[in-house]
Amino acid sequence: MPIVVNLDVMMAKRKMSLNELSVKVELTLSNLSILKTGKAKAIRFSTLEAICKALDCQPADILEYVD
Repeated sequence: MPIVVNLDVMMAKRKMSLNELSVKVELTLSNLSILKTGKAKAIRFSTLEAICKALDCQPADILEYVD
């Protein structure tokens, strides 16, 4: 898949655990883990917005297109 999810990179930069992010964005650990590992087929804009707000980043910091 040409879209790469760099959620783990941003979490490491912000020194935030998956549990902490899960609480902040009100998403289950399993759904957040699926997104983090790149196995997700889609993401809601509201979820992306909550993640960006919690990590103080832009969507492009999390999602990357690789040809």
